[in-house]
Amino acid sequence: MSAATALEPYQPNHGARDFHVEHYGLDLTYRVASHRLDGTATLSVVTLEPVDAIALDLHGLAVRKVAVSGASLARYSHRSGRLVLRLRETASAGARLTVTVTYAGAPVLVPSPWGPVGWEELTDGALCANQPTGAPSWFPCNDRPDDKATYRTSITVEKPYRAVAHGTLVSSRARAGATTWVYEQRAPTSTYLATVQVGQYDEVVLAEEPVRQVAVVPPTLAAAARTAFSSQGRMVTHFESLFGPYPFGEYTVVVTADELEIPLEAQGMAIFGANHLLPGSDDERLVPHELAHQWFGNAVSVASWQHIWLNEGPACYAEWLWSEESGGPTADELARLWHARLRRRPQDLVLADPGYERIFDDRIYKRGALTLHAVRGALGDAGFFDLLRSWTARHAGGVVTTEDFRAHTVDAAGGVGGDVLVVKVTSQLRAWLDMPRLPALLA
Repeated sequence: MSAATALEPYQPNHGARDFHVEHYGLDLTYRVASHRLDGTATLSVVTLEPVDAIALDLHGLAVRKVAVSGASLARYSHRSGRLVLRLRETASAGARLTVTVTYAGAPVLVPSPWGPVGWEELTDGALCANQPTGAPSWFPCNDRPDDKATYRTSITVEKPYRAVAHGTLVSSRARAGATTWVYEQRAPTSTYLATVQVGQYDEVVLAEEPVRQVAVVPPTLAAAARTAFSSQGRMVTHFESLFGPYPFGEYTVVVTADELEIPLEAQGMAIFGANHLLPGSDDERLVPHELAHQWFGNAVSVASWQHIWLNEGPACYAEWLWSEESGGPTADELARLWHARLRRRPQDLVLADPGYERIFDDRIYKRGALTLHAVRGALGDAGFFDLLRSWTARHAGGVVTTEDFRAHTVDAAGGVGGDVLVVKVTSQLRAWLDMPRLPALLA
């Protein structure tokens, strides 16, 4: 299907299935005072079937120029958030194209059922909050969680601002009152996990082991950040023992001077608001939650938003695991608390297929965590954490579905307890994943 849009209910009007983007080269300049973004995006594209057009997602920004190498461009159109490049001749499956788009304007947030998302203007800077469909607010892309690519992001900002993007900082060059920051992300990355953060930031080193961990914060929040993330090094070490090696080269925490409704994860990064640093608040649980997403969601990504519980369930369960490790309530105590609370909620959500407008329903987070706790109870601690480590190792850099998890868990059950446990776990997963009524939480 030419210029194929994602005709499935969990990706309405975003993304295409007939090509894959292998790499994004983004050359950006952002002016904080005028909220203006100038960009050139160079996309390395591989066609997956014969195509006579390439349809990209780009919202709100004005396209100045488009070029295609590897095929002849006939014309392009840009309307309703879709940039469609019509080719003079059909490109065969496996064709390698380079698409270059030059664009500019004031970034406009993308509407979604949960509010506007994307490149957001702060009081003194900017952040990118892409999940689930905000990436097209700042670069042309194939906006699907399963179309993962590598990135090279160059972002120029005026002094004294600092720009932070997903990936490793490979250079910074100051000249004429501005600084250009260049980041490379070599791990396959979903578009919603690409990010740029701009602010008057200093860098605070949180830990050097087992990987380098830094906080990028306004100077006035440096001391509060050191306190709020004082356990970061121990947390990464503990999660490595449970989930496998940390999947990226480093971990960066960005703290904005503004308050944010919720923190959010990006590839190798998490973004918190100033309000999330308050000592003794419930927001402390979100530190392990966002860190755990580096394994569950970022290294191992969902093939569709239908399977979002595979991101949020483990991240929520990581909160409980860290509570247990750090002297708080045990995972079992928290599981029983949340099971009792969910019993009082409507029994109308199917975890494996909740519906697009429910993908951020809190019941997905908590029921997903409870599903893992039930599997832990069936397999025992050794079998369960072997399951998590083999899951992240097998699927690192790739995408997964609920059926993948089901098959992986059943295989693990066979290794732990043979056919009897396979039958038990198969029935258990059917109840937790496929049925709306909350199952009993067995002892």
